[in-house]
Amino acid sequence: MDIDQVFAKLSLPQKIKLLAGSGWWHTEEIPDIVPAIRLSDGPNGVRGTRFFNGVPASCFPSSSGLGSSFDVELASNVGKALADECRAKGVHVLLAPTVNTQRSPLGGRGFESFSEDPILNGTIAAAYINGLQSKGVSATIKHFVANDQEFERFSISSEVSERALREIYLKPFQIAVRDSKPWALMTCYNRVNGLHVSEDKRLIGDILRKEWGWEGMIMSDWIGVYSTAESIKAGLDLEMPGPTVMRGKAVERSLISQKLFPSDIDERVRKILELLKHAEESGIPFNAPEEYIDTPELRQFLRTAAADTIVLLKNDKKVLPLSDKVKSIAVIGPNAKVAWTSGGGSARLLSTYTVSPLEGIGKVAKNIGAEVKYAVGAASHSYLPLLDSYIQQHGSESPGALVEFWNEAPSEDFLAPDGQLSANKLSQCAWSTPTLGTNCFLMDGVDATKVNIDCFIRYSTKFTPDESGDWEFGMNVAGRGNLYFDNKLIVDLSTDPEQGESFFGLGTVDKQTLVTGLEAGRAYDLEIRISTSDFAARGSPFTCWGGIRLGGVRKFDGEKAIEEAAKLAKESDAVILVIGLNHDWESEGFDRKNIDLPGLTNPLVSAVLRANPNTVIVNQSGTPVAMPWINEAPTLVQAFYGGNELGNGIADVLWGKVNPSAKVSLTFPKRLEDTPAFPSFGDKGQELGKILYNEGIFVGYRSYEIRNLETMFPFGFGLSYSTFEYSDLQTSAVAADGTFSVAFTIKNTSNVAGREVAQVYISDPQASLPRPIKELRGFTKVALQADESKTVKVDLTREALSFYDHRQMCWVAEKGKFEVLVGASSQDILLKAEVELAGTITWTGL
Repeated sequence: MDIDQVFAKLSLPQKIKLLAGSGWWHTEEIPDIVPAIRLSDGPNGVRGTRFFNGVPASCFPSSSGLGSSFDVELASNVGKALADECRAKGVHVLLAPTVNTQRSPLGGRGFESFSEDPILNGTIAAAYINGLQSKGVSATIKHFVANDQEFERFSISSEVSERALREIYLKPFQIAVRDSKPWALMTCYNRVNGLHVSEDKRLIGDILRKEWGWEGMIMSDWIGVYSTAESIKAGLDLEMPGPTVMRGKAVERSLISQKLFPSDIDERVRKILELLKHAEESGIPFNAPEEYIDTPELRQFLRTAAADTIVLLKNDKKVLPLSDKVKSIAVIGPNAKVAWTSGGGSARLLSTYTVSPLEGIGKVAKNIGAEVKYAVGAASHSYLPLLDSYIQQHGSESPGALVEFWNEAPSEDFLAPDGQLSANKLSQCAWSTPTLGTNCFLMDGVDATKVNIDCFIRYSTKFTPDESGDWEFGMNVAGRGNLYFDNKLIVDLSTDPEQGESFFGLGTVDKQTLVTGLEAGRAYDLEIRISTSDFAARGSPFTCWGGIRLGGVRKFDGEKAIEEAAKLAKESDAVILVIGLNHDWESEGFDRKNIDLPGLTNPLVSAVLRANPNTVIVNQSGTPVAMPWINEAPTLVQAFYGGNELGNGIADVLWGKVNPSAKVSLTFPKRLEDTPAFPSFGDKGQELGKILYNEGIFVGYRSYEIRNLETMFPFGFGLSYSTFEYSDLQTSAVAADGTFSVAFTIKNTSNVAGREVAQVYISDPQASLPRPIKELRGFTKVALQADESKTVKVDLTREALSFYDHRQMCWVAEKGKFEVLVGASSQDILLKAEVELAGTITWTGL
């Protein structure tokens, strides 16, 4: 593709058309000149072009787990595998990775980011991007910048000092730009110091493009453009999604008023064409059909990735790895039976398949001749679990339901206000489609040529419970709607429904009810009817035909369930208690209100530990949770969200098929009140639409150390079935340009082969400005056989000695002596040395 030749063929109206997307997942096409580029959500999978009835995809471990691996090779290989997934779905641009600094564990999208530390964050991101782009698929590094909470995310202003902005929040972007050169970047929704980043010329024009020399294409987050001339002048190339709201005719008017000039349009269009050239060179066809990949090799890689992101946090009694000689295994907990592969929001997708912890453990048990018994023990859901595995289409053996659409009410009493569905015959629908799930976000996958946005919808299916008893049902909708069970109204969301957080804040609250006396194996009619007229009038920021979420679970007595779980634990040789969060609690669109485990989880843990002190606790969450029982728990595993192969990955670690080697990329605090951002996060510490980053540069472990606060688990901490010894620290002299190296020996002092993450920190006790006690500046992951020793080297640059001097608006490495600290975590420092920089170095840019 010759960009100049293509550019010369474009008229000004065609150039203006290219400045905004076409629909949700494509750029505009100019027939016979410019094809449409296809984009898709990441970061832990490639959904493709549909939320509703989309093509399944592989789900990879969440980013906080990948960051905890400290494994650049794994991150690169995940990127390569995601590129293959993109190719299968005809996707040229993956909207990933997310590299926002995890400022608080409450952040709804914390699981999407790699770390609280900018060096680890940027280094893993660069490896991921290099892997992805090595196969021709463009990465889109996001969300630039200081997009760290979901509360008022479209309008909130992150009020952050220049030094903290540079050292903490811009730094991971800077590292990735320097080391991987992503082809695209996405701006954030929020403002920084009063100005929306999508129109901030200093951030995206001066710093990103000029100071860092980055040459890629910049797009908005979806519906994240709030101006016309300002965003174009600042350097924002592409408004997403389409159809345009802030460009198109508004650009024409800005040209007439000379707020914009043709040269401004030309600059933006050239960047879009440069991305198009990458798309063409990838060999991925334009407008290709969507497919998925499911091979033995991919399944094995997903399993490896799941295991390699698991952190062993406690193993006091050496219960792990579990013995093959156990004959009875109790699997307990709300996260055991369901495979929670990912957090919620745009990162969530329909997995090609899943392996739950119970299934993974069951496979091992079968191989060793052990018996597995399961007890839920406690509920952990916010919304009731989806009913996907219990539903079947009417008149068919196929799973799922039928969804029908009308443009006008198909009967006078369509929503049956009297609470009883009549036998009236509905008129012929305008369009219908089967679906497999009970969570239908109808923002796509609907035939727009036949169905109006303002429409009437019927969702009908047969529900067959697997347990007799009383069942709870819960529903929320985007629109107004009712749920009928065997033709009787059981949930009314058609009469002034209260707005809630579902469907990115577009849906109602979740309303729940109880249906008594259900029989296992009997099929019951379930029907949902909704009208989207009020929903449309409310003003969705994007095209959407509404939404339906239906959940249900057999009601059980919480205290009795705990008693049953404790009894099972007492009778079993081995107990695996799987607890944690899920996408109900960690999701785009809202922040967590606290770091507590949900429901009766904590009483369940305490009861099971009393019954069997050798219980293995597996916690699954994307970010830290409080653990009031931690001192009584001798064994603890942190599993994050592990993707498709979550259950097999957990089983591999528990039985020692995989020796755990990950270390937490986030500090686990004892209390929420100890977290650095606690006084000013979400709706706390607000000041007229501003959130004050009062902690400055003291984010994550930097804050706990400067305040001398004890943590539950420090940054960089993780155990292994091996033991390691560090020795013989050597440092080279610091060159005039600030480069030097750190070398040391690591020995595996056990009889088990393993891998160790060694971390290099730098301390600057003589700095002219306040600095953290120490900062991570490098790391290496080394594989060692039993009793094997290796000498490893970490090369460092002036950056390792530097801070950002807001007085001079530049980076400074001040002359003087620095401490080099090498250890197994931020708190476990095993080797120390000193280096000296002879002369001060200052610079700007990369």
